[in-house]
Amino acid sequence: MADPTTTSTPAAPKTVDAGKWADRRVGIRLVIYTAGIHAFAGFIMLLFELGGRNK
Repeated sequence: MADPTTTSTPAAPKTVDAGKWADRRVGIRLVIYTAGIHAFAGFIMLLFELGGRNK
């Protein structure tokens, strides 16, 4: 049986897309999610507005 203190796992390779490109993708995703949430919230507000008119 091998001694667990002497075995080491190889280090993971560095990602190629780290840095500016990853930050750009995160920013684009943030804009898309924010716009989507606002559109959904606007739709819900519209439903409440139209539902309140029928009273």
